[in-house]
Amino acid sequence: MPWSITKYLITAAVVVAVSELAKRSDRLGALLASLPLVTLLALTWLYLDKQPAEKIANHAWYTFWYVVPTLPMFLIFPRLFARFGFWPALALSAVITVVCFGIFALAVKPFGIKLL
Repeated sequence: MPWSITKYLITAAVVVAVSELAKRSDRLGALLASLPLVTLLALTWLYLDKQPAEKIANHAWYTFWYVVPTLPMFLIFPRLFARFGFWPALALSAVITVVCFGIFALAVKPFGIKLL
């Protein structure tokens, strides 16, 4: 139980640090947010929890493929935000991301990459 609490606290601290830095500098906040901090933490937690190497490697492999279809959201969100406001833009961005993911999953399936 204490280990789980430690993991939650460290992971939460990273998220708070990103949002606090973003308040002070758009560019530095975005740079820190663009780093795969959550993935690095997840890989670290899996390793420290003594998960098999194959599981850790698979996590990194699938993370790559799941990131690709999320990238359009970062280009679309600013335009949607300017036009519709924050909450509608966030919701529309999430829907667009899901659609992009579905299309991407179908596109890479012939290459033996099963995302769904």
